[in-house]
Formats: sequence, structure tokens, C-alpha cells
Amino acid sequence: MERYDLLYRLYEDFDTDAIRDLQTFVDVFPAVDSRAALGYWQDARDELDARKAEVRDSFAAGDTLVEVAATADRDHAFTGLDLHSKYGRAVNVLVLDVDETLRSAGGTDNEIPRETLHALTEFHEAGVPIVICTGQTLENVKGFLIQGLGNELVHSGAVSIVYETGTGVFTPGHGSQTKRLLYDELDEEMIRVFDEVRSRVLPEAPDDVAHGIHLQGNEFNVTLKPNFDVGSPEAERVIDRGLVYLVDLLGEAVATETDEVTTRGPDWARAYFADDDPEVEAVLESEGATVDLGIDDVPDEVASVFERVDVAYYHADAAEVGSLELNKPRGVQAALDVLGLDDPFLAVMGDSKSDLRVMEWAAENDCGIAAAPEHSSAAVLDHVRSTDGLVFDRGGAAPMLRTIYVLNLLAEL
Repeated sequence: MERYDLLYRLYEDFDTDAIRDLQTFVDVFPAVDSRAALGYWQDARDELDARKAEVRDSFAAGDTLVEVAATADRDHAFTGLDLHSKYGRAVNVLVLDVDETLRSAGGTDNEIPRETLHALTEFHEAGVPIVICTGQTLENVKGFLIQGLGNELVHSGAVSIVYETGTGVFTPGHGSQTKRLLYDELDEEMIRVFDEVRSRVLPEAPDDVAHGIHLQGNEFNVTLKPNFDVGSPEAERVIDRGLVYLVDLLGEAVATETDEVTTRGPDWARAYFADDDPEVEAVLESEGATVDLGIDDVPDEVASVFERVDVAYYHADAAEVGSLELNKPRGVQAALDVLGLDDPFLAVMGDSKSDLRVMEWAAENDCGIAAAPEHSSAAVLDHVRSTDGLVFDRGGAAPMLRTIYVLNLLAEL
């Protein structure tokens, strides 16, 4: 029987909603000492076992279809089938952004929901490695992953963390390859530019910036964060002004590094990065910081350094400079190398420009699929909708993970 016919019969003939609800209750039921509560849990477990047995006995591939029924609703299951029909293979590694993807300040109180953590645990138990790919610091990511997934899973050898948007990769359990500092591979010129910006960014900040920001504890990138709630008007104000200051400081550092003895460095930086990124241009305009220069007015030697630098703006959240040579695709490739995945097929989930680069790399190399939350940047949504249309609700990473899990189950048939 074809996979389509099997799924149609499964969802037509059986109460899969009840199976899924019972499975969720059994899986995520909190640990309690109440005898009555434990009785409810055991009753649910008994009913679940009975309903699963009915499905299992009705199909030759009953074990797999029971898992499908307990994992996803009809729509997500048939989406998984569409993915299998298109690609003909299972996902063998997850590449996941954290903020506004696995968790959301607007949808999950900035915590990774329990059902999402449970889905990740199921992938781990199925032998699918997990690559967390984030702009956050390593220590911060390690902390909430261990808290959510447990120390044993995080240190199992099948979890890798690409941190600070690709400046380093941490894969516990891999000996000398456990921590790879990718920024050490940059040339001395680029290292000096970043050292200069980092050493000056706080001591020389103007008062209207200095009193409202702090420097994120990165190993390499220079990231300004607000001393206010992310998304608030105060955070928007200080990050917009901080971005202008950071661009100017970068311009001075590059002008010095290239022996351009001039005060034009900030103007060149404003002209170059306004031309490079519409979001940066919009902030410069709103702050009255545009310059009457075009990109052709930037000296070639200076532009050749600028083109290796990533100026990133996250509305009311962060302003950052990083190296374009240290990006998420490079970090992911390093993680895949450490994990020993020679023929990867990724499921990439993210919301920002840095995540888009991983999605595009996977598409160009025919080695993955992409999914994004509905509030992602326009460029990310354009890419995802033009490929497989895997857009999910804010804070709704779990159903998308279940769709991918169904794809993997169907690949086993």
C-alpha cells in the first residue's frame, strides 16, 4: 500500500487526536507525589496502549504508523509525506536557531516550551544529532540547554553548539575537537580591527549610549545590548544610537588599519554599510546620520576590509559587528565535520539574516530543508515560502519538529 493510502486510512479510521493527546499527557506529565494524580496518569497510559494496539494490529507497518499518529495531526503528517515525496530521504541533523525560533519573547515567555524540548529529546533518541546555531555566547547557551535537555544529552557527543554566529563551535565529547575557535583562523589585519573596536567601544561611548547599553560577553564579535527590556521604546532608542556609534568606530579602526590618515573613516563606514543593508540605512536616516557619499567614494583599500565585516542590526535588541568569514554556514560545516556527518541532510530552522545564510547554503548544496516562524525577516520568509512553505506560528517550533519527525518515520517504510 502506498504511503498516501496508509496515512489516509490512519487518519480516517482511527481517533488520532485522542492518541496524540494521550501521548502528550503521558510524555510531559510533571513529576508529582500525589497518588490520585499518578492514578490519572496510569489510566491515560493504559488507554493509550489500547488505542495504539488497535492501530498496530491493523497495519503491516503498524509500529511506524502508531508513532506517526502519536506525533502529528493530519495536516502535519501529510506535510511530512510531501517532504518525503520531494526529497526521498530523512533529515539526519537538526540545525536550530534559539531566540525567536525555539523560544520567543512574544510567544513562549522567552523559555523553550516543554513540548519543544520533548521533541528534541525524541530526535536525540532516534540518533539525529542536534546543532544549536545562535548568536549568543557559549556559556549562556550551554546553561539553558543543560537546564532544558539535561547534562547527559548535551554531553552525549551528538550535540554541537555554533555560538556567536559562527565564531566558535563547541561539541562536547570529541576530545581535541570539542572546542574549535574559528576566529583564530582569521588574518592579523582583521583581528587587529576587532581588537581596536572592542577596546574602545565602552570607554569612548557617548553618554546617551553608554548609560543605556552593555557589551555582550562574546569571545570575538562586538555586540551592544540594551539595559532595557528587549523591544521596548527605550531599547529601540539606545540600540539605534548604538548602531551609529558602532559603525563610526568601525570606520575609524579600518581607516587606521589601512593607513588612511584621515577623519573620513566614519563617513566611509556610514556610506558603505547604508548601501550594503537597507535596515542599517533606515537607522542612519532616522538618526540623521546619513552622509553625502556613495559607495564609490570609499577608497578601495578601505572597502576591501568593510566587505569582510558584517554589521548586524536587531530592532530594539542588539547592534553588532562580526566577521563575514565567521558566519553560521561556516560554523555549521565545522560542526558537521566534528560530528562526522559526511552526507548531511539538514532541517534548518531560524528567523534572521544569519539563519538565511545557512538555509541558502543547504539549498545550494541540495542538502536540506528550511523552516521559519511567521515573524521572521522578509528575506527569510521569501526563501522558505519559495521552497517548501514551512512557516510556523510564533512559539510553535514543536509542531514543525513533529512534521520533520514524521518525514523521518515515513522514510523508514
